[in-house]
Amino acid sequence: MKKIVLGLLTAVLLLGSLESCNNKLNVQPVSSIDAATAFANSSDVLAGLVGCYAGLQSTNLYGGYVQFLTDILADNGDESFVGTFTQPQEAQRKTLLITNTQVSATWLSAYDVINRTNNVLANLGKLDTPAQQASAEGEAKFIRSLVYFDLVRAHGRAWNDGTPASNLGVPLVLTPTLTVADAQPVPRNTVAEVYAQVITDLTTAEARLTTGGPLTAFSATRYACAGLLARVYLQQGNFTAAAAAANRALGLPASGLNAFYGTNFGYSTGNVATATIPIATSANTIEDIFTIQITAQSGTNQLNTFYARNRRADVNVLPQFTGLLETGDSRAALLTTPTATAPAVYTRKYDAQYGNIKLMRVSEMLLTRAEANFRAGTTTGATPLADVNAIRTRAGLPALTSVTLAQILKERRIELAFEGFRLGDLKRNQESTADPLSGAVIPWNSPRLVLPIPFRELNVNPNLVQNAGY
Repeated sequence: MKKIVLGLLTAVLLLGSLESCNNKLNVQPVSSIDAATAFANSSDVLAGLVGCYAGLQSTNLYGGYVQFLTDILADNGDESFVGTFTQPQEAQRKTLLITNTQVSATWLSAYDVINRTNNVLANLGKLDTPAQQASAEGEAKFIRSLVYFDLVRAHGRAWNDGTPASNLGVPLVLTPTLTVADAQPVPRNTVAEVYAQVITDLTTAEARLTTGGPLTAFSATRYACAGLLARVYLQQGNFTAAAAAANRALGLPASGLNAFYGTNFGYSTGNVATATIPIATSANTIEDIFTIQITAQSGTNQLNTFYARNRRADVNVLPQFTGLLETGDSRAALLTTPTATAPAVYTRKYDAQYGNIKLMRVSEMLLTRAEANFRAGTTTGATPLADVNAIRTRAGLPALTSVTLAQILKERRIELAFEGFRLGDLKRNQESTADPLSGAVIPWNSPRLVLPIPFRELNVNPNLVQNAGY
């Protein structure tokens, strides 16, 4: 844990208004941060909040690896990593090592962002107005919840796998780490404790934040908080609460589905096959609830690096996935067309090098509401049939006259493909995956589908316990 914290100190030092020496080259090493100096006034605290969002842009987090690595780990034949990087290869083969450098980097970046949010939350009293305090608290708690939710899903057993109250999750650190002495060797909290903290934070955040619209999807709103709560409740199987939360998220003013699915990823026409590869998708759309902003100056779209056919082209889309698409499905336009000389199929979702990364969209909330209502036997906001038909109509498919759970899950699998949902969905639906080398079935609750606690963390924190199978 101590090594984590040493990395966190660097990030916080970048955010404050630290006094500088007269001699710029005479820099003395420090092992602590003077919070009174780093967060001296309202502007410093707001700058710290910006730093929280900047941390989410990291390639190790929502710049791509959180989504990419878990999708590859869960995959059972929809896609194939054909690149040379060993970290994704280990994930695809379900043979992650405790020394996997990407798993370690994501853990470190996650706790970096958590520490940034803790520093903001500890200094709310320095903001100028109650409105600023409420907004900063809501945004920081949303960000902390987002990171903790994905950490516990990756490094802990699924909510429906055994007993959450005794299964180990990840360490909950809720106060700032300002000195090396603050870096206590904390143990792992249980899965139930982490989920409870996430729900508490999000409930508070939703109450603190004011309204917003889709063009403000770069920052957390009450609707983004409700959307994340919908994810959490769906993962827990609390379907009544999930439907209600998704319904609140869909109350985002002036939002809705884009007329064309590809608009979410920078295309303005249904004829994607002949369209110019988009250079940037900086502008949010009416469908966005929360996005990671990427520009040439800030952030990196690592999904573009791995998935785009004009970059590394490391991920092929396989016939198992393309076979899910019905004739006339306009979402097929977001897949390349195989030829005799170029038989590989790629997704076009990440062709834009500086494309914003969409973490939460209206379509996800419609499908979450549909599934949760169907399972709970409720019609909060709309019927499951109406929500599924909204997705199908946008895709150019005929409306259904009735709907089954299998049809809802199929639409979700197609609509949200390659966006980081597969591992969570596989586990909560108790599906299986397969070893890509032997073809052996790997059940949803296999230890091979749980990320290890990084070796470097075990080295410095004797209170951390490794996951089973490592």
